[in-house]
Amino acid sequence: MWLLLLIGGAAATFEGSWSVLFIAIATFTLTLIPVLGPGWTGVRLPSGFVAAVVFFITGTLFLGEVGDFYEHFWWWDILLHAGSAIGFGMIGTVFVVIMVRGDRLAVSPRIGALLAFSFAVSIGVLWEIFEYSMDQLFGMNMQKSGLDDTMSDLMVDCVGAGIGAIAGYNYLRGWSDSGLSRTVRVLIDGLLRRPRP
Repeated sequence: MWLLLLIGGAAATFEGSWSVLFIAIATFTLTLIPVLGPGWTGVRLPSGFVAAVVFFITGTLFLGEVGDFYEHFWWWDILLHAGSAIGFGMIGTVFVVIMVRGDRLAVSPRIGALLAFSFAVSIGVLWEIFEYSMDQLFGMNMQKSGLDDTMSDLMVDCVGAGIGAIAGYNYLRGWSDSGLSRTVRVLIDGLLRRPRP
């Protein structure tokens, strides 16, 4: 991803396309945060989670906007919404567990999953409000087809949030040996600085 951003930035400089260069630099900088941040804070994050965040940032800002992937691939927006909703569903579970100081047994799995789902869907709603605001205030076209885009994004957000919430539910039930539930466990252990089993 970084090589792609460097090549894109160099090409933009050569062509004098300063907006593309700015997006390449901004994307490159944002992708360094999940990589370097844990070292500065002492928090451990799973490498797969960090890679997913880097891909999401690059896919949204650089490939989506500069590479025009939203127009070339009908499924690109769906992929990014689903991935982010799954991630936010898992992060919602992490927040719930951290609020009870890391004691997963203090949280009802059903309530924890409901809160994680609600958190992820709320983030999706806020994003759609942001898109609408950008379109109205600055004449952008983030919503593409308006209502259809917004509703399909929210439906995909609900499915992704459900997948993330199920991963959180499985973690809270103690079923965290594989898949996304394991990622939730590793995130929580890393944030609470617990040794890995």
